[in-house]
Amino acid sequence: MQTQIKTYLKEFDLRLTNCRGDILSLFMDKGFALSHSDIEEKINESYDRVTVYRTLKTFVDKGIIHKVLDDSGSAKYALCRDDCNAEKHNHEHVHFKCLQCGLTTCLEQVIVPEIRLPSGYESLETNLLVQGICNSCSNHSN
Repeated sequence: MQTQIKTYLKEFDLRLTNCRGDILSLFMDKGFALSHSDIEEKINESYDRVTVYRTLKTFVDKGIIHKVLDDSGSAKYALCRDDCNAEKHNHEHVHFKCLQCGLTTCLEQVIVPEIRLPSGYESLETNLLVQGICNSCSNHSN
């Protein structure tokens, strides 16, 4: 896995550090968005808060992860698709928050509908959050 992470980071002109490797591995292992505190909890305080924050900022800036907004008021982050880069994020998809398990996931196959803004407004990013019960939780309740 370490070789895969090193190769992945190299594609974004980043060198592998322990923190970058651990955080990227965490995102690759999880299929849902993670908050800063989720990440700190999972890496067992191996890195200070500022190092984690800088790593997340670098990953966002390079197009490795994107911010996901949900109703918690704090940012979460999820892996970007292959077509994101430092110049442009391409994540105009729906985010889904399960009200039962609390996980927020990217539904990349569900595209955010086009929103026509009044004259003089320029859209830079669109976020759409759908809340409900995820597939895993609905299967467990049957």
